[in-house]
Amino acid sequence: MSDLNELQTTILAEIAAAPDEAALDAVRVSALGKKGSISALLSGLGKMTPEARKSEGAAINSLKDSVNAALAERRAVLKEAALEARLKTETIDVTLPAPAQGVALGRIHPVTQVMDELAEIFADMGFAIAEGPDIESDDYNFTKLNFPPDHPARDMHDTFFFNPDKDGNRRVLRTHTSPVQVRTMLTQKPPIRVICPGRTYRCDSDQTHTPMFHQVEGLVIDRSANLGHLKWILEEFLKAFFEVPEVKMRFRPSYFPFTEPSMEADVQCSRKGGEVRFGEGEDWLEILGCGMVHPNVLRNCGLDPDVYQGFAWGIGIDRLAMLKYGMPDLRAFFEADVRWLKHYGFRPLDLPTLAGGLSG
Repeated sequence: MSDLNELQTTILAEIAAAPDEAALDAVRVSALGKKGSISALLSGLGKMTPEARKSEGAAINSLKDSVNAALAERRAVLKEAALEARLKTETIDVTLPAPAQGVALGRIHPVTQVMDELAEIFADMGFAIAEGPDIESDDYNFTKLNFPPDHPARDMHDTFFFNPDKDGNRRVLRTHTSPVQVRTMLTQKPPIRVICPGRTYRCDSDQTHTPMFHQVEGLVIDRSANLGHLKWILEEFLKAFFEVPEVKMRFRPSYFPFTEPSMEADVQCSRKGGEVRFGEGEDWLEILGCGMVHPNVLRNCGLDPDVYQGFAWGIGIDRLAMLKYGMPDLRAFFEADVRWLKHYGFRPLDLPTLAGGLSG
């Protein structure tokens, strides 16, 4: 009996001294495990006489119960201490703003933002949005747009061509969104007022050009559409997009196969401090190309140029984003750097509106 008392004193002391649950479990195994000290005593009961087994068994089971009770009590104490320590290290300052979660963590890419802004502006002017495939036929991308067969844009070094099909025709990654204008004129009767945003492809790659970029073109076809209408639309668009009260524009003669006359449009700006600002200053910046739709294009699309006339324009969406939001390098648009997107991106629920402000 004295040996059992000494064993109990030793085990209870080890339980009380256990600093954590791992140490406590080690004490439990040494006492109650298969090879533990108490388990060894219980296994020896079979060798005793019935009288000795009765008295010794009761004492050993009493020892086992006291050890189990001590283990449970110590485990509860250690768990409470661990919880207290965790709470001290994980305290929350409730006066701080709540961290952003879910949809608030995402960002809208500037290109998508500008597309939404363009849709908002031109929808207010009565324009619809027209879309078409990225892979186009040679006919829609070039021929119907009055490109002669030897035009440089047809050269395989300037354009992404596919291998010829069984009929010898070669499809192409569209070099502009003008084929969408062709598709619109072939399927709709005038009056037509559409913008055509989307991806386009050309074999260019440097700080200001990428093999894939985004473009928006506009088309108006009617019986009396003229350059005065075009000038008003472009001025209203630029004022709304750059969110300035006034803009001044100038038009210079140019050449595009699908328009006649063709013009480059410049907008007045200031370049002071390395920042481009519109609606002020004495400098000029070329911003888009435009012109009256060529009569050959109208004929190719089944429209009589003696009855209908129209105008069109085109501008790079990526360039618009760079000018408005101050991004210096076009290549960063396509590098998928989350840090860049976090800085230049827009919150998903801050949708652009003319009433509330396009850029929030």
